[in-house]
Amino acid sequence: MERENPLKVAFRKLFKNKMATVCFFILVVEFIVVIFAQQIAPFDPEDVDVIHRLAPGFWDPSNPLYVSTHLLGTDYLGRDLLSRLIYGGRVSLGVGVISTSVGLFFGVIFGMLAGYYKKLDNPIMRFMDLLFTFPGILLALLIVAMLGVSTRNATIAISIWSIPSFARMVRGKVLQIKEEDYIMSIRSLGAKDSRILFVHVLNNALPVIIVIATMRMASSIMSIATLSYLGLGCPPPTPEWGGMISTAKEVIYQAPYLIIIPGLAVMITVICLNILGDKLRDILDPSLKD
Repeated sequence: MERENPLKVAFRKLFKNKMATVCFFILVVEFIVVIFAQQIAPFDPEDVDVIHRLAPGFWDPSNPLYVSTHLLGTDYLGRDLLSRLIYGGRVSLGVGVISTSVGLFFGVIFGMLAGYYKKLDNPIMRFMDLLFTFPGILLALLIVAMLGVSTRNATIAISIWSIPSFARMVRGKVLQIKEEDYIMSIRSLGAKDSRILFVHVLNNALPVIIVIATMRMASSIMSIATLSYLGLGCPPPTPEWGGMISTAKEVIYQAPYLIIIPGLAVMITVICLNILGDKLRDILDPSLKD
C-alpha cells in the first residue's frame, strides 16, 4: 500500500483547526488581492486630490468631508487609502516572500552542508554566529545604510538577516537525520552525497523548513514595515504599510484611521502567519514544541 504524502496529511489536519483555517483563507485572500491590485484598487495609489484630503471613510457618512467613492477615506494629500493599502500590501507581502525565499535558499544550503560535512560545520556556523551577534533590525539598518535607501536594498538586508535562522535550524535537523539507519543504508549502497543530501535529507527536513519559513515571513513583513517607518525601507511615494503609518504621524489627531488601518493590516497578517506556523509546527514536527 502506497504511503500517503505527509504534506497532504498535514494540510488535512490543519483544516480541522478552525483558527488555522480562518488564518489560511485570510492570507489567501490577501495574496489574491495584492496580485490583482491593478484590477481591484479603485484609484491610482499615487493620485493626489487636495480638494478631498483627509476625507473620512464609510464609518462617518455624515461628515461634510465624506466622499462615497473613497471607502476607507483619503490621506493628507487626498490619496485613496484603500488603493494605497492594497498596493502597500503588494510591497509588504512581496518583500516578505522574496526575502524569506532568498534566506531560505542560502540558509538551507549552508545548514545542510554544515550538518552533513564535519569539516564545513565549524567555518559555516561561526560565520552564522557572527551574523547572529547583531540584533536583527540593527543588522538590516546597517546594510541599508551601506547600500542606500530603496525597496531592493531593504529586501537584500532582510534576506541576509534571515539566512542564519534557517541555517541553524536546518543544520540541527540534518545532524539528526544523517544518523538514521536508512541514511546509513543508502550510503552503504554507494549513493552519492549530493543524492543523499538533496533527495533524502532535504525531503525529510522539509516539514521543519516549511514551519520556519512561515514564521520567518511574519518577521520579514514586520521588518520591512519597521524599516519603512524609520525612513529606510520603501521611499515615498511608494505605498507600504509601515511607511503609511510613518507619514500619518503628523495628522494622528485629525485622522487616526490613517495609522489604525495599515497598522491593523500588519497586525492581522503577522498574527495569521504566526498562528499558521505554530499549528504547522505542531502537526509537522512535534519535537519543536516548547
